[in-house]
Amino acid sequence: MGSAYSRGVFHAASPRVGLMSLGKEETKGSELIRDVHEVLKGSSLNFVGNVEGHDLFTGKVDVVVTDGLTGNVVLKACETLAEFMIDLIREELMRDLRSRAGAWLSMPAFRAVRRRSDSAETGGAPLLGVKGCCVIGHGKSSSHAIMHGIRTAAEFCSSGVNDAIEAELRPLGARKEARSA
Repeated sequence: MGSAYSRGVFHAASPRVGLMSLGKEETKGSELIRDVHEVLKGSSLNFVGNVEGHDLFTGKVDVVVTDGLTGNVVLKACETLAEFMIDLIREELMRDLRSRAGAWLSMPAFRAVRRRSDSAETGGAPLLGVKGCCVIGHGKSSSHAIMHGIRTAAEFCSSGVNDAIEAELRPLGARKEARSA
């Protein structure tokens, strides 16, 4: 589903898919992770193997497959880290007159970074695997975030991602039925 989304919305020709695990080796992780690894390895996806937390922001993969708990923990930690880093930089830049002058000169770059990292600029993320269009926003979304969430929903609905997901899942379902027959 993430691969189809990456192709449909971000126009990635062949998104690299990684599976979040405790190590890069195929034998690492829980039984579920090892089973999912085998399914992904046998799929037509551009599966690059297991990835770890330090691989998330290196550009090694475009899509990370993980369970909901791990994904939510990673997402919340990343949001908090981004906010913390911005606050830390702001604090240091306001420390003395020379730093304030440098901050003033750097303001356009800081604004650009804030826009690129601000979840309100996206407004939400689609809930993949649902028949239809469902975009989930943050519970503390501002009117600005809601506006961008509506834009994200419109882009998602017109992207054809759901049709691509259904088409890609059909062969997996057929293989599963063939194995159980």
